[in-house]
This record gives sequence, C-alpha cells and structure tokens, in this order.
Amino acid sequence: MSGGTRRPTLAAKALTHAFLILFTVATVFPVVMVVKKSLSAGQEFALTLSPVPEQPTLQHFKDVVGHQLFARQLLNSLIASVGTTIVGVFLACTAAYAFSRFRFPGHRGFLLVFLVVQMFPGSLLMIPLYVLMDKLGLLDQVLGLVLVYSTTAIPFCVWMLKGYFDTIPKELEEAARIDGASRFRIFYGIVLPLSRPAIAVTALFSFMTAWNEFILASTFTSKERAYTLPVVLQHYVGEHTTEWGHFAAGAILVSIPVMVLFYILQKHLVAGLTAGSVKG
Repeated sequence: MSGGTRRPTLAAKALTHAFLILFTVATVFPVVMVVKKSLSAGQEFALTLSPVPEQPTLQHFKDVVGHQLFARQLLNSLIASVGTTIVGVFLACTAAYAFSRFRFPGHRGFLLVFLVVQMFPGSLLMIPLYVLMDKLGLLDQVLGLVLVYSTTAIPFCVWMLKGYFDTIPKELEEAARIDGASRFRIFYGIVLPLSRPAIAVTALFSFMTAWNEFILASTFTSKERAYTLPVVLQHYVGEHTTEWGHFAAGAILVSIPVMVLFYILQKHLVAGLTAGSVKG
C-alpha cells in the first residue's frame, strides 16, 4: 500500500485482461466471419468456425460491384447521405445557437418538442410521410429521402449542438460585439470554428442516419434505379434462398465509407461527445 491506495494484484490484472480479450473476441468474431464469407466461394456459410477462407476469391465483390445499377445505387446513397449531412448540420447549427443564446416565448417548449419527436421511431411516421411524399411527387426521388432523413436527424443534432454552444463563454461574443462584429459575423467567425468537435459528431451522425437507413428507403422507393445500398442488400435475402456471399460482400462495401469517416473524424469525436453533454 502506498499513499492510502491499493495497487491491483497480478491476479486481478490477469483477470481484467482475460475479460477484455474475451469481450473483444466476442465483438470482433462476427465481423471476421462476414469477411471470411465475402472471400469464400459459394453462397452458403461454412460449418467451420475457422476465420480463414478455404478457397479465397473476390468473385462476390466483382458480382456486387459489377451489377449494372450498382454505380447508380451507390450515387443515390451518397447524394442522400451528403445532402442529409449538409441540411442537418446547417439547420441544427442555426437552431441550436438560437436556443442557446436567445430567450424567446416558447423556448423551453420547443426544446421539449424536439425531444419528444426524437422519441418516436421512423416506422411510426411512415404513413404520414408517405402521404406527404406522394402529394409532393417525391416518391422514388433522392430529394425526398434527404428531406425525410433530415427530419429524423435534426432533433438529436440540435440537442447535441445546443449543449456544446452552452459551454462557449458568452464573454467572447460580447468582446466581439464591442469591436463592432455583427451577430452573423460572431456566429460564423467565432462560434462555429470553436464548435468543430461537436459539428464533426453532428455531421457523422447525420451521414450515418442516411447511409444505413433501410425501412424508410424501402418504403419510399419502388424502382430499382432509385434504391439505396441498404435496400440493395435486402434483395440478396430471398424467401427461400439467401445469397450470403453477395450479402457479406455488399455489407463490407457499405461499411467502408462509415469506417473512413470515423478514422478521419476520430480526434474530434470524443471531445465533441463529452463537451456536448456537459450542459443542456
């Protein structure tokens, strides 16, 4: 014992590391099996638990990428995801700043409305959204998906950014006002640069909301040219047979953009998540 603290024993360290290793293996193993299936010949899963494919091949990736509409469907997913990110970040930043800095009638009520809306799953809103999309002529349109995804992503993004804006000292803005800066200049020249970690989290969340969403995309698109990649993956699962090889290869291809974004934004993610939860 030293300084009133007890150092962990060797057995405790070994038990902790054993638990962490076991937990890591249990988490990573399903992903490894998907990678194995994507590189294995045939469409059926092997009965062995070995992570090494017996007959390595890239045929499943070639079949998925070589589909005549894959490029169009990939473009649909990119447009929907990037569009949702731009709309979500822009509207969330402006709304969150207003909630953070201004006090107006219904301030708390509107915040609670955002929170209540976030409680409802997207499937519950499917019917009214479908009617609106049909009336506006946005079925089988990427623009329609952008509008729908933005409505589901903005409430969380507003709460996240408002909490972060609350942590920025108001004295910085007051000093800028004394120097003659306008509210617009303060927002875009001071507040937004200081909020890059939170904006990175917001952008990633908005992108993932659109990129991985399946239920609404499958409901609002009926033409193959309008499909997004998650809808394409579902079509590899049939009523009687499942093309597991193509499904695994497609799942890996769909996961790559999200993993790349996580890698690029990783230095901002922890700071944005923790600081955004300090105040609300």
